[in-house]
Amino acid sequence: TLLRGGCLGTSPLHPTVALSVRTLELYRQTHRVCPKLSIQAQVRMLCHMHNVPYRSYLCHQFSEAFDIYLEILHRVDLRVNTVLKRDTSDWRLRNTCPACFYKLKDEPLLQFSFLCEMDGNNSLKRVDMSNRGQIERPDTRTFRTDYWLTPQQVDVFKDEVNNSVSVLYIPNDDAHGVVDDTDAWVDDDDAPPITMCQERWRNAGPEQRKRMFAMFAESGIFVVACRHGNILLACDMIRSGELSKYPLALVDKLMNVHGANIACGYDIGCVFSKTLASSSLGPRARDLNLRMVVGSFHGHAHNRVCQLDWHPHHVPGMGRADFEGCERIFASSNALASGVRYATTFHRHQAIEQHFTFWDEEKYAALSRYLSNHYRQALKIVEDHPARLKQIQSAHNISDNDFERYLKAEKTYLESLKAEPPADSLQFEYTSIRSMYGAIATATIATAMNKAVRKANSLAKRIDNAEAHAAFLEEQIELSGERWAVTSPEYVATKQKIAERNYRKALDELERLVVQRLFELSKLNMGNLIGYKLRTHIAKALTRRSEAIRKALARYNEEARRLSPPRPALSWKEIVEYSFLGEFDLLRHSRRDVRQEDWARPANREATIQYLELQRAHEELARLEVEIPRLRTRMVDERREYEAAISAIEHSDAPLAHELRIRWARRRLINELHESRLHWIVTLPTYKGARNTGVRLGSAAEPASDDVLTRESFAEPPDDVLEENEDALAEEVEALDIFIDNIVD
Repeated sequence: TLLRGGCLGTSPLHPTVALSVRTLELYRQTHRVCPKLSIQAQVRMLCHMHNVPYRSYLCHQFSEAFDIYLEILHRVDLRVNTVLKRDTSDWRLRNTCPACFYKLKDEPLLQFSFLCEMDGNNSLKRVDMSNRGQIERPDTRTFRTDYWLTPQQVDVFKDEVNNSVSVLYIPNDDAHGVVDDTDAWVDDDDAPPITMCQERWRNAGPEQRKRMFAMFAESGIFVVACRHGNILLACDMIRSGELSKYPLALVDKLMNVHGANIACGYDIGCVFSKTLASSSLGPRARDLNLRMVVGSFHGHAHNRVCQLDWHPHHVPGMGRADFEGCERIFASSNALASGVRYATTFHRHQAIEQHFTFWDEEKYAALSRYLSNHYRQALKIVEDHPARLKQIQSAHNISDNDFERYLKAEKTYLESLKAEPPADSLQFEYTSIRSMYGAIATATIATAMNKAVRKANSLAKRIDNAEAHAAFLEEQIELSGERWAVTSPEYVATKQKIAERNYRKALDELERLVVQRLFELSKLNMGNLIGYKLRTHIAKALTRRSEAIRKALARYNEEARRLSPPRPALSWKEIVEYSFLGEFDLLRHSRRDVRQEDWARPANREATIQYLELQRAHEELARLEVEIPRLRTRMVDERREYEAAISAIEHSDAPLAHELRIRWARRRLINELHESRLHWIVTLPTYKGARNTGVRLGSAAEPASDDVLTRESFAEPPDDVLEENEDALAEEVEALDIFIDNIVD
């Protein structure tokens, strides 16, 4: 048969074109490292190599042969997993990351058992062919791996959010005509604004706004990954944006499998935590101590009071995790977009699964580098920061207890300023009416009569309206005595408060424009991950927005000068350097001058930041000193698993034993690299973790000596053993022939 000759036909019966297995494997490996490489490009290359003209049907034939090849590999994987006893329910989810999940007996307890992150991405959309007047070919095949949650599992939570209550408004791009053409959301411009965090993030908006263009059958994916970058779960976003049901379904699965003390990062973790608490998962999430945070990068665009509660820099137990791993995953998977946009449901899932599998393999290969780099960074902070911190503390008479006091005082102050007091709002409106009344009254009716009788009547009517409105407000604020005059103390004090409110509004607008500028710059730096037209559009938008920022800055400085005492003006250079946007909040609130508060003084704030970094660095070291023994123990146990599996089937199933040897050979090289990277850490005098391998929690195995990590791999069996099992190999090939013959085109 063709397969015996190392080829696969492109049709089950009477094939006229065949592809070598080496060619298919070459494309698989090339596509894994270069997801943009399409089947069409590969076929064109083969046509040039064989000096034959390109025909479009050759792509279909290549695709069918490639599907068969991947199915063969999948069935081999199933047999390998069975022999290695990895075919139990949720085995991959429980074991994909040894540093997170390979818990050992008698290891130190961590505040959070593992850290993960989740987010959605709309690059991997798939066009609904019915919208193009085409009928999609029926394909009953489904995804092969357990990465995915099914739509049925996700839809269990579709009614968890009450749309009529969660009405949040996300403003348009800006007030200067700059519109993001790439946004596929449908805005509801009549909804009122709620909070700054909700205004800044479109995926924090109401469910009824999260409708995707009808042309897409799947509008993207939603994933959750561990802090080391291994992908744990994924689900399709179907004809929608980031609905709450997607993270709810993923969180439900994580709690079912991994239980208590999970910390999860999400760019709108602050808003989602409220959704989670009000959902059917709320009581279980509280009992299991599920903790939501926001990512380090996204967190700096949340308001300051939100950062104090949700930014990982301020949350004990987070270490130095940034919770931005999903952005790295999407930066890689975006390259698949062009290949899956018009694919079938099965081929889209197949391409994503291949990419995710390769991604996880790469993350495992880089795991020891991640651990060693983080250990170095945390150790440097622990060694360097205490001296600098003590220097600041001595110069400004700050004790260790003051840092927590500063944070609590700042949070208390900011929370007290979430909204204007109702009495202030009424006084502002009353003062504005009195000012308008005075301005109108200064224009004499006689002068107006000289210009036009109608204008005089209009002025008189406006005076009457202002009089009536002023009387109404006087009743609301329970004004006793005479009306406020422009010289009365109440009038002067309220005018000052109005100036402060105008100052805050000017600063809000300036901050909003800087937030948008920051994220557009990050998009512009994505390089070839976005198209030329989009990069051009963003560049033009940045040019226009820079002018808008300058105007907003001028307005801010004008309002700052009107305060008493005047606030310092901001320069363009300072605005450009505001990468941490929470600093704006310190300038915004001016009902009382906070510049002399202990927590607001620059030296104290710098010391507090140093203190928090030192605390998180100590937590990072503690977590790494747990994760490193986990990885080293897993490497020892993995070798035992392979040795036991190969010994068990060496005589009964030689081809499968040979496949296990090939896989272990690569794994052994990676594990030896891990051990060489981690060896220097465990020999450091500052290292406080276990220096020897341990025993997995729930396992009866005995600890192994470290030399198991570096012993040479066991040899191939003698030739006579392979000859005795030649019949078994022939049976395997025959079974593959039968499988291929049964495939219907």
